[in-house]
Amino acid sequence: MKPRTWTKRLTGLFLSVAVFITAWGSMTANAGAAPQADLQLAASSAILVEVSTGKVLYSSNPDQPLPPASMSKMMTEYLVHEAVKQKKINWDDKVPVSEYAFYIAKMPDSSGVYLNMGESHTVKELYKAMAVVSANDATVLLAERIAGSEPNFVAMMNKKAQELGMKNTKFVTSTGLPANELGPYSVKTDQTENLMSARDSAILARALIRDFPEALEISKIPRLTFRAGMPNEMKKPNYNWMLPGLNQYYEGVDGLKTGHTDAARYCFTGTAVRGDMRLISVIMGAGSETKRFVETKKLLDYGFSNFKLTKQLDKGVPIKGYETAPVKNGVELTVPAVTSNAVMTLTKIGSESKFTPTVTFQELTAPLKKDQVIGKVAFVEEGTKETDYLQPEDMAKAGVDLVAGQEVEEGSWIRLFFRSIIQFFSNIFSSLTGK
Repeated sequence: MKPRTWTKRLTGLFLSVAVFITAWGSMTANAGAAPQADLQLAASSAILVEVSTGKVLYSSNPDQPLPPASMSKMMTEYLVHEAVKQKKINWDDKVPVSEYAFYIAKMPDSSGVYLNMGESHTVKELYKAMAVVSANDATVLLAERIAGSEPNFVAMMNKKAQELGMKNTKFVTSTGLPANELGPYSVKTDQTENLMSARDSAILARALIRDFPEALEISKIPRLTFRAGMPNEMKKPNYNWMLPGLNQYYEGVDGLKTGHTDAARYCFTGTAVRGDMRLISVIMGAGSETKRFVETKKLLDYGFSNFKLTKQLDKGVPIKGYETAPVKNGVELTVPAVTSNAVMTLTKIGSESKFTPTVTFQELTAPLKKDQVIGKVAFVEEGTKETDYLQPEDMAKAGVDLVAGQEVEEGSWIRLFFRSIIQFFSNIFSSLTGK
């Protein structure tokens, strides 16, 4: 055989081996990672999350900071609920219309309820106007009521964003309106638009409905009547057209917030529940009012059709191999450990997922009360990474608390004394016998 022929064959062999090694490395790197569906979304960014687990079911450019427009109002909603909870304000407080709110009400193409000087409205009325019809005038009035001025309120918004773990967010207005288009109330800043990533919008939406679930009772109102019974009564539909009776209705949708500016285009953070599973979807930068809901439907259809919550354990049952936890200074040396709630895991329909329980117990000292938290059990799917979750801590928090199945009284000093003597001689015997 000619030397040139050998050279060609060896070269071909080396190339084949190199291709095999590259392919094998790629397969190994992606082991356990499910391929993402190609939803062909017409949006700048998107994300879909299952609420109870924080598992990300789909994402596209989720961490790019983009203008969220009026989706910013979810943070204003959060801070209003927090202020009510802390008794800084009350839902029935009457708030007179300020000059700033009146100016915003007169702005062309600004969504609002046309607040007039001399009017007063309750915090609850203003909140409904903000949450249902995205009223910018009501929003700035609430911001002033809570913080004294919008700039002070924006500082609160940014602080809360940091606390919630929103790493790609920076607010400059309470409404989502551009900071340089507020006339005499414009803010001098290099950043004229609020910025928020799709992931951060989902984090905010999840925090709002987790900490203040009553927010959904208002966000799901399909039509708002403002100044009911008055000569200047106003009726407006919710900008979320996916609610019952509106033209993009989708079963289970009960929130949350739309947004639109020239820079943001059309955005929507939605949430829907079917059975025991709630999803949060975010669409940013869609091309039209209708398109943001069409793309949201793709996300929700994908989530509800392909995933389900599966019960791993019932409430009040032990974990095999971890039926008891050790207790110091108790009448009993151990306490039964049972689940505080049912353990649910998110699985893809049609796939065989393997979940391994991880149990951790606290250091326990008697006395213990029945149902006292004594540890935690987490069920994590094989191959799962922190990046598969909305936030890294979601993986660490996966699971439920373990609680004491019965009360354990503190042992008397006599009992503990004789127990220590018995343990002392037991240790000596073990050391002598080598057992």
